[in-house]
Amino acid sequence: MLKSLLQLFETKESEEQQKLTVELATAALLSEIIRADDNVTDSEISAYKSHLFQQFELSDDELKLLMDEGRSSAEDAVDLIQFTKIINQKCDADEKREILEGLWSIAYADNQLAPIEEHIIRRISDLLHVSHAEFIKTKLAVTQNS
Repeated sequence: MLKSLLQLFETKESEEQQKLTVELATAALLSEIIRADDNVTDSEISAYKSHLFQQFELSDDELKLLMDEGRSSAEDAVDLIQFTKIINQKCDADEKREILEGLWSIAYADNQLAPIEEHIIRRISDLLHVSHAEFIKTKLAVTQNS
């Protein structure tokens, strides 16, 4: 009885760690778009915060911590593969599409799309194994709603 209770606790703890890992990977990818053009605007930060809040439903403290950790992880990262690998392992196509929409939302938050931002989104899209058609659909969905 005790053994099964401990296994249940370990499973729940493991699921929570995985969720945090996906959250951090998502935050880091989104942060890459903010940093891409060396012109960080308040609208981009607001879009970053809004997307993380909507996708993960976090408290204000959790959200602030995730944003800070996401930025720090992105700054320290050598490549994007470490983040996309986690997302590929844990997320389905709808969750990946939601992340892609977040990337486009942040890129368009300042009403400008720098070529480097589009390039990074394309690279992330490829690493997430998102089709080119879905890449374009999410871009159009975000730009038409702006």
